[in-house]
Amino acid sequence: MTGARRHSRFHAIRLALEARVPRSGWRKGVYEFLLFGFKQAWACLFGGLLLALLLATHLFYPDDAALHRYDFLTLAAIAIQVTLVLFRLETVREAAVILVFHVVGTVMELFKTAVGSWTYPEESLLHIGAVPLFSGFMYAAVGSYIARIWRIFEFRFSAYPPLWATWLLAVAIYVNFFAHHYVADMRWVLFVLTALVWWQCRVHFKPWQTYRAMPMLVGFGLVALFIWFAENIATFANAWRYPDQERDWQLVGLAKLGSWYLLMLISFVLVASIQKPKAFVAKLNREGAA
Repeated sequence: MTGARRHSRFHAIRLALEARVPRSGWRKGVYEFLLFGFKQAWACLFGGLLLALLLATHLFYPDDAALHRYDFLTLAAIAIQVTLVLFRLETVREAAVILVFHVVGTVMELFKTAVGSWTYPEESLLHIGAVPLFSGFMYAAVGSYIARIWRIFEFRFSAYPPLWATWLLAVAIYVNFFAHHYVADMRWVLFVLTALVWWQCRVHFKPWQTYRAMPMLVGFGLVALFIWFAENIATFANAWRYPDQERDWQLVGLAKLGSWYLLMLISFVLVASIQKPKAFVAKLNREGAA
């Protein structure tokens, strides 16, 4: 396989857009902002398509269809994944990350539905226990986003914590998602540990010619917030229901932000195990500005 074939088709588009040089200062700022938004949208491709499907099928899927809506969503998610890889809109490595997240997410779903944390109110044939198979793709969408944005923005890090510490914390968070049903919920301890482990770490990302920096904890929080927005759309679309949504839909409680924040850390550590964090060096900005 040649070097060009290892990239997605977006790689050539990105290089062409980055080669443009608006003349005046303010145009450069606007262009960088628009390019940042375009790259973010591309990174969200898998999740955005899945969310659009959830909403569209909720509004328009026929009640008397021979195929259950949940089963249609499962088959559609598989079709999207295969299409993205075949047309090189996504790399094979990113597809592998999605598979890992699908397994991790489905295991959690089996447990959480068994203890009544949430339910899937519609019927399906393609399911394990009370969990329709499309649900794993919702977790996979998070992993897909992180893997894609890592590559698209050429992530580098300063003061990245020891890998063993990030893995121990991720495992502790995952265990707490199960254990808090039987023992004391340790999430506040985990929040403190997360701050201690990641406090000094900054992610350096490249929207265009120059690397920008952000505290890693802020990045986790922003992504968790957008997942919370997506979760509200998904529950409105009857993808699943929390106990307080059984009669009428209402906004998902802000407490769920904390859960997504912790899940974000698990997702990031899993992706980091494949992408391998690279250190930021100042010369990268000097080369980009040259």
